[in-house]
Amino acid sequence: MRGLKPLALQCSAGVVLMAVALVSTAQEVQPEHAGLSSERLTRINALVDRYIEQGDISGAVTLVARNGQIVHLEAQGVMDLESQTPMRTDTLFRIASMSKPVAGVAIMMLVEEGKIRLRDPVSRFLPSYEGAQVGMAKGGAQSGGGFGGPPPEFYTVPAERDITVRDLLTHTSGVMSGRISNSVGRAMSSKRHEAGLAWVDELGSAPLEFQPGSRWAYSALAGFDVLSRIVELVSGQRFEEFLDERIFEPLGIEDATFWPSPEQRERLVSSYTRGENGLEPRQNPDSMSGPNYSSGAGGLMITAEAYGRFGMMLANGGELDGVRLLSPRTIELMGSAHIPDSLPGRPAGEGYGLSVRVVTDPVTRDTFLSEGSFGWSGAYGTHFWADPKENLVGVLMIQTPIRGMRPEFEDAVMQAVVD
Repeated sequence: MRGLKPLALQCSAGVVLMAVALVSTAQEVQPEHAGLSSERLTRINALVDRYIEQGDISGAVTLVARNGQIVHLEAQGVMDLESQTPMRTDTLFRIASMSKPVAGVAIMMLVEEGKIRLRDPVSRFLPSYEGAQVGMAKGGAQSGGGFGGPPPEFYTVPAERDITVRDLLTHTSGVMSGRISNSVGRAMSSKRHEAGLAWVDELGSAPLEFQPGSRWAYSALAGFDVLSRIVELVSGQRFEEFLDERIFEPLGIEDATFWPSPEQRERLVSSYTRGENGLEPRQNPDSMSGPNYSSGAGGLMITAEAYGRFGMMLANGGELDGVRLLSPRTIELMGSAHIPDSLPGRPAGEGYGLSVRVVTDPVTRDTFLSEGSFGWSGAYGTHFWADPKENLVGVLMIQTPIRGMRPEFEDAVMQAVVD
């Protein structure tokens, strides 16, 4: 992607930017004009300050937008603990799995065009996925998730049906979704930086973790890299080129990349993990990206303002500033609970749509978010949701995984809505 000019005004740590326009056609508004309270929005600032003072995060950029207009954009803390460089509103963040909804939109654009169907078997595009096998742990042991531990002992049985595009979008495919499937697929995924998205072409020979559609289990890497590869094969473009041409450029988004230019690298936040001695630099933070690897599963680096623009399009039924990417019905379909919370693997009150979590019961989920709000998070701490009912978007950009901060940020945003 391109090396680009920042879209936002820069701000030093602790300075609130209210109603910053993303493009010249956007109207600048005060929060009250969009039905939010300026005073109540400052509770977001206090939340971020608390997490900085506790030593949980180095800094953050937070954004709130309603009706296609930003009413809160703030940078707090620092981009890098060693240099103490102040956080800026145009700081780039590694958003990891928040890349997945962008890949989901790309797929749905091709679905609208009739080039892909949600019920299509993946083998229509990648022949190695035909006749898939399912791994079964020997002795009836549960395989669990992740990559850790010794390789499990297993045997295979035929899959009862083909995995589909919809299975991949909803994490019900079983593709690299636990210890059995990961134990075989990890050798293939290790080639991703050299092979690019083509690394998934032969992944169909690896066993699935479970029978397709029988449970929900997160496919952190492979599922959405397969979807990104399908975009390439159907469109005839590299995945990053498709995103640039069909999503980012139409939305006026310039600061989005899978591999930053030297100028963008200067604005890339440092990533940390929490250790015994506080925040420690993350080892190999760019493992999901590369000059030749554009992972729709987790490789995007982007500013809060740019991602907010993508979220505003979702909250507004697929259109922003007169540019329509998807129809309202397609957005409604994306944000519907294809996978209910009753399916094994889903938390109470939270279903799963097409590349996004969906709030199905705010009371059960214990959230201020509206029913029907949808979004996702990233392994490095980023978090967003789009609320079609309120036409509202919230974006939290941090670079340390602090799960407890997500619901607190949601509540701080939603309590500021006063109309």
